Amino acid sequence: MGIKNVESMRIKNLPVYIFQDINTRKLKLRKEGRDIIDLGMGNPDRPAPEPVIDKLVEVARDCKAHRYSASKGIPHLRREICNWYEKRFSVKINPDDEAVVCIGSKEGISHLALAVFDRGDIVLVPNPTYPSHLYSVIIAGAKIKDMPLTKENGFIPELTDTLVKGPRKPKAMIVSYPNNPTAQVTDLEFFKEVVRFAKKHNIFVIHDIAYSELCFDGYQAPSFLQIEGAKDVGIEFYSLSKTYNMAGWRVGFAVGNRNIINALAKLKSYYDYGIFTPLQVAAITALKLEKKYIDEVVETYKKRRDVLVDGLQRIGWKVEKPKATMYVWAEIPERFKDMGSVNFALHLLEKADVAVSPGAGFGKYGEGFVRIALVENEHRIRQAVRSLKRLFNN
Repeated sequence: MGIKNVESMRIKNLPVYIFQDINTRKLKLRKEGRDIIDLGMGNPDRPAPEPVIDKLVEVARDCKAHRYSASKGIPHLRREICNWYEKRFSVKINPDDEAVVCIGSKEGISHLALAVFDRGDIVLVPNPTYPSHLYSVIIAGAKIKDMPLTKENGFIPELTDTLVKGPRKPKAMIVSYPNNPTAQVTDLEFFKEVVRFAKKHNIFVIHDIAYSELCFDGYQAPSFLQIEGAKDVGIEFYSLSKTYNMAGWRVGFAVGNRNIINALAKLKSYYDYGIFTPLQVAAITALKLEKKYIDEVVETYKKRRDVLVDGLQRIGWKVEKPKATMYVWAEIPERFKDMGSVNFALHLLEKADVAVSPGAGFGKYGEGFVRIALVENEHRIRQAVRSLKRLFNN
């Protein structure tokens, strides 16, 4: 017979994962021998910088490094995080109570939700958004109130008083720029408005800045914490995954308001013993690297962006060049609009051997778009464009 009804209500309440059909079909086609060009998941395809790998190997040979680590992060790494923030953004962070190391920013955001949200709390979340921003809140038992990101508002939320209307005021808001999935960027004026809005309505801010270093064409992403008073109302998450090609290493951190940071650190002290120490020491090396290593990563994505966007435009798919991230947010061509983003993504997979992510997978306001990740080399991207051209010409 087996045991039944093992899922908790928080798991039962999760919707069906919208990417599941595409992932299942992609694996099936590959087993059939089809050469699928996967531009779906934002999974870096290049290795971490050599000095970082060397440091990992070196420290891993130290028998003392294999013991339990610190859930909050080793002190040296927390200090280096603060040094990096001061050098990059001119923001001073106290490593003792304003910084915590996370097992990637996804884990950090998910654990933070459990640490600060209660059942029935309202959280303002962008739509479309990175799925963990949404589901971390839902799993914690809180309720979502959408902040629509649309073509009409330039994929920037409109922070009006209507967002806080209702029987229960929001407790927090989540923002993320440069943005995943829309690849939109913003400036310090927007963050001034975020701080003003948060203070006016007594809500706190969670900002995800995972793509701050992947910027092009002279654009430099600001930090939310650069705004006066930002530390009074919020925190910021950063990840080494994309900047240093360290996605599988799972190293990120949160900095900012000490009360929020301490809540996260308190929960983590019950849930984990911290990242493997050699990984944390290697992360210190990453944060201290010369700028040329980051420039190389940025140049790689810029070239891929240009090859993809220029190619798509030539075949009649009008898309804009993003100023940041490793994604292109592409509106579905008019002749395919009626398909919807899920069926359009399946169509590209079946007929052109190209995998992309449907916009609806990031929220209902993502419908009408697909996200294309720059995770294949230029040759493969050109191959994808040729396949799409043949499909579009049929």
